[in-house]
Amino acid sequence: MESGRTSYMDVTGIVMSSRPIGEYDRRIVLLTKEKGKIACFARGARRQGSMLMSAGTFCFGTFRIYAGRNSYVMTECQIRNYFRSLSADVEGALYGSYFLEVMDFVTRENNDETELLILLYQSLRALESESLDNRLVRAVFEIKTIMLEGEFPMPEDTSRYSEGALYTLQHIGASKVSALYTFKVSDEILTELEEIAGRAMRKSLSHKFVSLDILKAMTGH
Repeated sequence: MESGRTSYMDVTGIVMSSRPIGEYDRRIVLLTKEKGKIACFARGARRQGSMLMSAGTFCFGTFRIYAGRNSYVMTECQIRNYFRSLSADVEGALYGSYFLEVMDFVTRENNDETELLILLYQSLRALESESLDNRLVRAVFEIKTIMLEGEFPMPEDTSRYSEGALYTLQHIGASKVSALYTFKVSDEILTELEEIAGRAMRKSLSHKFVSLDILKAMTGH
């Protein structure tokens, strides 16, 4: 759609962060299907009655943007999923914030980040599920993120892990992102997966995630 010299486009994605700028505006970072990770300037988003007020963290939807002089500008949004139950749950919100921080670190503008976007969306949905352990969701999220980013660093000494843990690791690698969170494991296997995921994250990403420190302090995991 075009209006005058301004070329608009609609992107589908998730709000990874929304921060106030000045008195009424916001800087919104999106992970999108079409443009990868992009930062948008949302004018008047903090004014009462603005439709852009709904573009908060975790929200998934369609966003109308155009390329401004220094950044993208968001003009409209249609939110399809607010993840309200996640936002209302302190522990779930902490896990979700960690997932967003990881994605903010690994994604780039103009990259094809479709699989990572789907992974983020499905992981946030999994956090809302009462039947899934948040610790398992986190381990699966970390392992699959690294697999999608490149070669997963397999444990050097596989003999220290059970067949069940190694099988689950293979299952995560072979599964489509859209069908990841369809299994449960024993507490013993979950502990092994957490160790494998932690080692892989430290080796592959080598980054200090602030939200992870807060999550560990709050949950002990």
